[in-house]
Amino acid sequence: MRRKLKSKPVLALDEIYGSPKVTKLINYVMEQGKKTIACAIVYGAFEDIKEKTKKDPLEVFETALQNAAPLMEIKTRRVGGANYQIPHEVSPERRLTLALRWLIEFSRAKKGKTMRERLGDEILAASKNEGEIIKRRENVHKMAEANRAFAHFARPAGGARPPQAAAQSQASK
Repeated sequence: MRRKLKSKPVLALDEIYGSPKVTKLINYVMEQGKKTIACAIVYGAFEDIKEKTKKDPLEVFETALQNAAPLMEIKTRRVGGANYQIPHEVSPERRLTLALRWLIEFSRAKKGKTMRERLGDEILAASKNEGEIIKRRENVHKMAEANRAFAHFARPAGGARPPQAAAQSQASK
């Protein structure tokens, strides 16, 4: 018997922009439960973006997430004693998660400025299709493209056979 699917918690919308993506960004920036500091960093970075671009920072942030999110990634699978890197399409939830994770990772890796400035710079760079995040996404896409030959090892969801194979086996009986 299958277990019940776990329901995902509903995130409260952030106070200023009313966006669940901004709330997730705040939660990713937060360290040791200090949410007020994380809010100050994120909202400060959005203010810096507004000053630099004269555009709505939420639009710039959305563009940055779209540009940074990978469409394909590879997963390792063992088949007949050999490990293969199989390309898989990335679900929308995982795309957002990876984009936010990479955004924070590369912001923290920079040195010499405050976290607010570094985060703002990374968001701006990603919105212009530049920066470390875009390089990471391109690298992931190149790996998936290089391993395209192993795509036939990918299992269909739920362990079921593809519809063509099921129809062919029915027709042969």
